Amino acid sequence: MHNTQLKAAAQERPFILDPLYRSVTTLPGVGPRNAKLFERLCEGERIWDLLCHLPSDVVERIEVDQLREADSGKVVIVKAKVHKYSISRKRSVPSRIHCTAGDSALDLVFFHAREDYLKRSFPMGEEKEISGTLVYYRGRAQITHPDFFAKGDSAEAFDTVEPVYPMTQGLGHKVLRKAVQASLRLIPELPEWQDQTVLKSRGWQGWKEALATCHNPKARSMLAPDSKARLRLAYDEMLAHQLALTLIRKAQQKAKGRAIQPKDSVLRDKFLASIPFELTGAQKRVIGEIDADMASNMAMVRLVQGDVGSGKTMVACAAMLNTVACGMQAALMAPTEILARQHAESLGPLLDEMGVRYVVLTGRDKGKAKELLLQQVKNGAAQVVIGTHALFQDKVEFQDLGLAVIDEQHRFGVHQRLKLSQKGVSDVLVMTATPIPRTLALTAYGDMDVSRIDEKPAGRKPVDTRLVPKDKLEDMVAGLIRQIREEKAQIYWVCPLVEESEVMDLAAAEERFDVLQSVLGDRVGLVHGRMKAEDKDAVMKKFAAGDLDVLVATTVIEVGVNVPNASIMVIEHAERFGLAQLHQLRGRVGRGERQSHCFLLYGKPISETGKARLKIMRDTEDGFIIAEEDMRLRGAGDILGTRQSGLPDYMLADLSVHGDIIAMARSEAQLIVQKDPRLSSERGAALKNLLYLFNLKEALDYLRSG
Repeated sequence: MHNTQLKAAAQERPFILDPLYRSVTTLPGVGPRNAKLFERLCEGERIWDLLCHLPSDVVERIEVDQLREADSGKVVIVKAKVHKYSISRKRSVPSRIHCTAGDSALDLVFFHAREDYLKRSFPMGEEKEISGTLVYYRGRAQITHPDFFAKGDSAEAFDTVEPVYPMTQGLGHKVLRKAVQASLRLIPELPEWQDQTVLKSRGWQGWKEALATCHNPKARSMLAPDSKARLRLAYDEMLAHQLALTLIRKAQQKAKGRAIQPKDSVLRDKFLASIPFELTGAQKRVIGEIDADMASNMAMVRLVQGDVGSGKTMVACAAMLNTVACGMQAALMAPTEILARQHAESLGPLLDEMGVRYVVLTGRDKGKAKELLLQQVKNGAAQVVIGTHALFQDKVEFQDLGLAVIDEQHRFGVHQRLKLSQKGVSDVLVMTATPIPRTLALTAYGDMDVSRIDEKPAGRKPVDTRLVPKDKLEDMVAGLIRQIREEKAQIYWVCPLVEESEVMDLAAAEERFDVLQSVLGDRVGLVHGRMKAEDKDAVMKKFAAGDLDVLVATTVIEVGVNVPNASIMVIEHAERFGLAQLHQLRGRVGRGERQSHCFLLYGKPISETGKARLKIMRDTEDGFIIAEEDMRLRGAGDILGTRQSGLPDYMLADLSVHGDIIAMARSEAQLIVQKDPRLSSERGAALKNLLYLFNLKEALDYLRSG
């Protein structure tokens, strides 16, 4: 944000919130050097971002007079007297300080510690109060790198219960803890935004007290996601999101949309005649729902949920042609450049045939070529604009944007939706291939009408899914090579993410690529997340053109890639993927004439949940059944894969445990807007503070249109 924008935002913001919007650099121990680490850890550099970084665990220390009172593995506080040093000069051998604690011997163990530091910190003959994890090594008690030590008679007390935070490399726990404690002292007294009867019936504290409780828990149970303090904070956040969605929804219902209803059906007839297949009943039904929305004077905000390969793109195309027939522009936005270009490749010939002018605009376009594209968008020469989120940028001006189609809604949150509305578009159609359980759909899509395409195009053969233990890998590879040579089969081979495989013992994509290349030579390609977009595109193009037999990939191929000739999908370590991800990946095959197969390779031992997940994949291809089962098996929190969901990116709430209070927050938000549509009451003013806290202030702009 530029300085002028920052100043404008600060002027609008309620003054009472200012302490929470200060930079963490105003806190003790946070300087320019470690500010970036705080920002990375807390995903923001405000004091409020730091307060939302809650502890993930606690250390519970027990005070003991004699070591035999504590079991191995416990964190203890004990008084110990130094009587001997064993200083090591070798890096691989630790130094030891031999002590007596009560009537037992105790060694303090240090790796890579300097002699002068050890002797200064633990003088001979002095009694120290020491805290750390007690273990027994060859029958002798020891504590490696004590986490605290102080003089035996020192007034400095240990916390018997201390919170443990998720950390980032380079930032010390003490520095973080000190900054959090300083932040807690800065929290202003804000007027209560929750209904008193809700607080009373749930036994919840005030907001400020709940934050203090979470950062200073007296026991591990106080940190549990279903503890009263955590529930209170989670509910605050959910109420903020539901209130924002309700305000947006209300304004959209009032907003004068434009009736987009072609005078004749010439373009629609041409479209239906030029596609080489009959639309399914579900596609026809959903197109009818969209036509009705667009024909009304109300703004359309409709979500189309359709399983992989159910034909959502054709539905979107029909809607875009409606808009073009009325002399307006339509935009189609995809989450990645690969997908944007793929949409252009599949829709381009169709649009050309109907005489509809289109352009493709992504972040990769530069210089004069980009200027020319932007001009065509601005003067209306481009009737359909296909691109990535680059279409949100201020530089992109449309002559008259009637419809925006967003592909893969789960990369497109409330903030992007608000930004899009500033482009003056009245009708928005969003599409997702991620089937979402109905309970969760409320959270992300509370402001939308939902259509489901629950039928596959005729002639699609089910994908034959098989579970293969990892020790049968070589036999399977031999069979696949036969398929490539005899049947000209093309194969996707998916490995878990490259980043993860460096840390964990997962099969890395590069390794698999090398092995397959040694057998198949240069007919094997590799794509992963670290490659430049153009390099990725080049490999994908070779695969799509049939110049590669095997594409080894991380999950970058998960969404939307379309190669009808590819008929085999191999997923390594399938037990480590979420069901929704496995379902998306399997949907890459089964798009052509030939029988397709999906091999789910799993390692042993495999957990019961892992087994159940793979069996569901083998037994059904219905994405909606899979989504419901996924939620049942592992809660909602990770239902759409890590941090990719369109479920709002919550700071304090966790959907896997707080899902049951979504409906409560939704009802409450609807009641608030019904009673106080402009949030002009005393409680309304407090709720405005809440929306600001959770970065949803744009929702307040909708009050002006209310």
